[in-house]
Amino acid sequence: MAVPACSDSQPDRPADTGKPAGGVPAPPAPEPISVRELPLPPVAPGTDPGACTAAANPRRTGCISRSGGFQSGGYLPDGAHVTARVSFAGAPAAPDPASIYSGDQLIIVRTDGRAFPNGDAWKCVTCGVPAANAVGTNEARDYPQPFRDGRRVLLGTNIVDCGNHQLTDAACTPAETHIYPIRWNNTADGSGRGGSIRELRIHPDDVHLGFSSFTIANGRFGQFSYLGRLEFTPTPETGTPTAPRYDVVTVTRLFDPADTQPMSVDPKDPRRLVYDRAALSVGELRGFSADGREVTYIGYPEESSNIDVFAADLSTGKVRRLTSNPEYVDPVDLSPDGRWTVAMDTRGSDRQMFLAGMRGVPPITDMITTSATSSTRNNGQRRFFQPILIDSHGDRGGYQGQRINAAGDGGPGSVNDPNWNGMADPKWAPDGTAIVYWQALASPPACGGENPLPCETSTAQGGRTYRLMIAELTSRAPAPAPTVAPIPDDVPWGVRYEPGSAIPTRPHVPAGTYTLAGVRGGAATVVVTESADSIAVETVAVTYADYTDDGVSTLNGTEKVTVTIPALTTSKVDWYSDLTQTIRAADGSTTTNTKKTSADGFHLTIDVLTNIFDATGTLTTTLDGRAYRQPANQT
Repeated sequence: MAVPACSDSQPDRPADTGKPAGGVPAPPAPEPISVRELPLPPVAPGTDPGACTAAANPRRTGCISRSGGFQSGGYLPDGAHVTARVSFAGAPAAPDPASIYSGDQLIIVRTDGRAFPNGDAWKCVTCGVPAANAVGTNEARDYPQPFRDGRRVLLGTNIVDCGNHQLTDAACTPAETHIYPIRWNNTADGSGRGGSIRELRIHPDDVHLGFSSFTIANGRFGQFSYLGRLEFTPTPETGTPTAPRYDVVTVTRLFDPADTQPMSVDPKDPRRLVYDRAALSVGELRGFSADGREVTYIGYPEESSNIDVFAADLSTGKVRRLTSNPEYVDPVDLSPDGRWTVAMDTRGSDRQMFLAGMRGVPPITDMITTSATSSTRNNGQRRFFQPILIDSHGDRGGYQGQRINAAGDGGPGSVNDPNWNGMADPKWAPDGTAIVYWQALASPPACGGENPLPCETSTAQGGRTYRLMIAELTSRAPAPAPTVAPIPDDVPWGVRYEPGSAIPTRPHVPAGTYTLAGVRGGAATVVVTESADSIAVETVAVTYADYTDDGVSTLNGTEKVTVTIPALTTSKVDWYSDLTQTIRAADGSTTTNTKKTSADGFHLTIDVLTNIFDATGTLTTTLDGRAYRQPANQT
């Protein structure tokens, strides 16, 4: 059954998307996609020791929790197994052999309907690993990503290694399995536990590792991304743990403060502001292209309040925009042949349209708003993501990708049940014919109680509130995954990280009054006000006068935003907007769009880590007569 192309009732963008004017093919036709749920261990009837009885699991291979502790990973190189982290519950006490099925563990799941020799469709890789084989391991066990050798899995900030055995082999037993911690040295003398790293992604060469790290500099919360080489150290001489571990060495920070920034002052005219869409602005790292040439990341917006994913060539620094829909996108994976992107995206939910629906607005206020505008995408733990398939030429005109799980009746438990939301990360099969992803069911406080969304009763086995899904692209022929040779350690446009060195700060436009000229006419007058300590921009005020980048849409009006930081990870935003956009069609007809706040402005306080929407006043974007309003508080 063919799944229809994504239709979210959002107006086409008339303005330039930043892609070449020529050479972009017509959008692809919708293709047939078959979606089904993959098997997982049975849900424990309770959490008390021994609750996972033989009645619950006759094979005595464990039960998993009803909620939480789950995350899917990627495919093993054979294309018939995927990894997942699960939380086992209700195991009996030792010395019962089933006692090993307890807590957070790594499992592999068959995708082909077959079973392991014991009859299960899954195998626990880390259950029962001796303590001597897992010395000094790190707590984080998220994003379980297989290496291409089929013997190792990146599990949070650890590496699970089955030595000479494939993970799927019966010979890969707990006694043969080791769990090694990963350490990134951040001290000049090599002492200590190492730096805090997150969002780890294996490079396709199986040698290098991409990751991000939060920073605190001058009382401000930030993040940089890095690329380093994994090096096994059997007997470490410095730092902790002193047990066998993987060190991340020869690390490059994917940011150069001396490089061109997306928004900067024209060095030839200090009264002019310049926006450079080709500038590198690696925020949170999201992964790599399958051929290993590009790194993907969340970058500085190309349109105001529109958070997108970009790719940068690791050798040349050439940037390309992968998505441009005004909704929020974050988890992505690029296909083995490089011709497709699968993205978890809020498109279709209208979640971000009140902020980003007006297209072609230059990202001027984004100098200070990106932390807040990216945080409105969620309601606490509830995501509004659905998996979207997009060709390599990206969103354009009426083509806004194809929703992978669109087929279904929308009822409880269906593949397109709107209360089941996509989570990070979707992953391609090695041969490009399938995609695995996972979803979580909206649960309190994101539903029920004072929330207008009723809580849905899960139809999954045991009332489970997460599920592992596979989307099979049934018309595609298998193709071999590319072979990737080890890349150089150096990234020419990055800066080599020196352990113990000071954390850099991202340059900002200094206080002053500037003019940003429209590419095709008009201008924006921009007034920048710094914080009292001059370490950051605090207020951006813009006045548009017949501003146009494409000669089709013209922008007039004002926008002023002030962002203060009442707590380290919290933004307090005071927003005043009165924008009018006129779009002239080829036949001479016009369409009027507006972005307006209430008379008292729009005031939002939001934490970048918890994502609870709490605002007063209103911000409404109206596109050709259709109004998009902000979500209600706590929803």
